[in-house]
Amino acid sequence: MATMKFKGRHFLTMLDYSREELEYLLELALKMKKGQEKRNLNGKTLAMLFQKSSTRTRMSFEAGMTRLGGHGMFLDMKNTQLGRGETVADTARTMSRYVEGIMARLNDHKDIEEMAKYATVPVINALTDMHHPCQTMADMLTVKEKKGKIAGLKVVYLGDCGFNMFHSTMIGFSKLGADVVGSCPNIESYNPKAPILEAAKKQAVGKITIEHDPKKAVVGADVIYTDVWVSMGQDEEKAKRLSELKNYQVNEALFKLAKPDAIFMHCLPAHRGEEVTAGVIDGKQSVVFDEAENRLWAQNAILLELMGGKE
Repeated sequence: MATMKFKGRHFLTMLDYSREELEYLLELALKMKKGQEKRNLNGKTLAMLFQKSSTRTRMSFEAGMTRLGGHGMFLDMKNTQLGRGETVADTARTMSRYVEGIMARLNDHKDIEEMAKYATVPVINALTDMHHPCQTMADMLTVKEKKGKIAGLKVVYLGDCGFNMFHSTMIGFSKLGADVVGSCPNIESYNPKAPILEAAKKQAVGKITIEHDPKKAVVGADVIYTDVWVSMGQDEEKAKRLSELKNYQVNEALFKLAKPDAIFMHCLPAHRGEEVTAGVIDGKQSVVFDEAENRLWAQNAILLELMGGKE
């Protein structure tokens, strides 16, 4: 820990953090969950900027700041001057004068990079089109709790592998030693973005592979993961996407091909009957609500370190 420095850093993608740093944050999250961490963020404020609507992200960050003794300030982007043309750079510089940290949930990853460039306080990525690192931190925390380890496991993600959720899954889990398999249609838009895949492979301890056959992909899986097939802003493509992704539904027959003790994960919200059947997500091997709770604990560890918690 002596060589790890977190205070003042941004948390935009897990590519920016070493394996040891991620493992430390997960251990800290477990410690906080058990009530074994005395540090707090008394008197500190986190600005929470939302361009995309949210349930779990807003509640977990706002409740988390309250638990830590600080304050979460909700800002709907359309009701800020950003909604009237103020630049991201000017917003970041201004917000930094009022708060000790900025959390942003934005459409375009380039915008959060711009915000981090000009902010003088830590900027935390609560979701962009390309990365969702806080969710994956919660996912890894959940797997660590349920399986006792991450290294050596097989994590299989089914559906659209060309956007934030699979990108962060492959970066985080492979860096901590799991073998990650992405299973998606053999269509360019569903495959991981090449620069992100290349960067993830350079840092990976486990293997990262793409297997277009979902039945082959899930054989021997310890963890099966999926996400909604139609994200916010994709409603016009719904019929097309449902047709192209229908073979990647996580149903009982597919789940039986995984290990007998495999767990099912989903970042929620879920659309039962589309990407997953009710029998799987509501079944005994589903851990989706433990996973949702762990957003709070994983993020609290990040907040405490980046914003400089004190006893």
